[in-house]
Amino acid sequence: MNIKITGSGSYIPTEIVSNIDFAQHVFLNDDGSLFPHPNDVVAQKFLEITGIKERRYVSDDLATSDIGTIAAKIAIEDSKIDPETLDYIIFAHNFGDVKKGTIQGDMLPSLAAKVKRNLGIKNPKCVAYDMLFGCPGWIESTIQAAAFIKAGIAKKCLIIGAETLSRVVDEHDRDSMIYSDGAGATILEATEEEGGILAHETASFTLNEANYLYFGNSYDKTDDPDVRYIKMHGRKIYEFALIEVPKAMASCLEKSGINISQIKKILIHQANEKMDEAIIQRFYRLYKQSVPEGIMPMSIHTLGNSSVATVPTLYDLLIKGNLKPHSLHKGDIVLLASVGAGMNVNSIVYKV
Repeated sequence: MNIKITGSGSYIPTEIVSNIDFAQHVFLNDDGSLFPHPNDVVAQKFLEITGIKERRYVSDDLATSDIGTIAAKIAIEDSKIDPETLDYIIFAHNFGDVKKGTIQGDMLPSLAAKVKRNLGIKNPKCVAYDMLFGCPGWIESTIQAAAFIKAGIAKKCLIIGAETLSRVVDEHDRDSMIYSDGAGATILEATEEEGGILAHETASFTLNEANYLYFGNSYDKTDDPDVRYIKMHGRKIYEFALIEVPKAMASCLEKSGINISQIKKILIHQANEKMDEAIIQRFYRLYKQSVPEGIMPMSIHTLGNSSVATVPTLYDLLIKGNLKPHSLHKGDIVLLASVGAGMNVNSIVYKV
């Protein structure tokens, strides 16, 4: 028995927000003082570091569970399964449903439960729950679903990664330009077909690193002190990721028995172009090899960093030929990897 992705889907929001759209923002330092550089300089440096030209935001009427449902419906149709036969629905996110204009995350009931209702699934033995694991949440949910299948307690699982980070960013923080919204979903099944998940690796670093990403006050000191926004220690995350992510990828590859030369694509969490490039370079340096051309497809340039949605969205775009010139074909070996709040890192070696 093998464990494979038999269907995928994604939702790319309709609202396009370019770097120019941040021209009227008043960016501040964390002490509340005015940032010294004009916004055009901020935008140019931001583009050079992150590679992000534009990002996508959801329309005002949609929440995270809504776009997760859309991606899930596409994945179910793609897999040609009856949704009533699903054993698990696992929804990876971080902030729940944050409706436009509100300051609270709604996770009651869980987003997975909301999706199950939206899909009209009647089967009570289809268990729906959420995964809170930072940006690596969709990969971790896939690892968990695969364990259920391997243990014989599940045959088909729906795994969703979705986020609406545009609702939890501080407009006075330059880091707000990184974040975006989106959703990706996959169906994972037990199958006799060749390939699937060959190995996985996960680690959580919390002793000194747990608060590298956190909820904090606005940089505008006149803002409501009881409202919190996503904040990060960017330099610490960068340095951490460059050390720990390549190690996790290498450990996963060694478990799989696959030679590094067999890897066709590396799908890494779309966090920051320069950081992702540095991670890949360090990974290949562990094997004393140079990075193959075209090994790392990127969606961050136009979609931004949508947290848990980046990897499943990237997979869906690739498998359906919607990220030219990149593509995935049956038998290809792909390495998935992510890093995020916790701090958590994980990786999967997968044969299409």
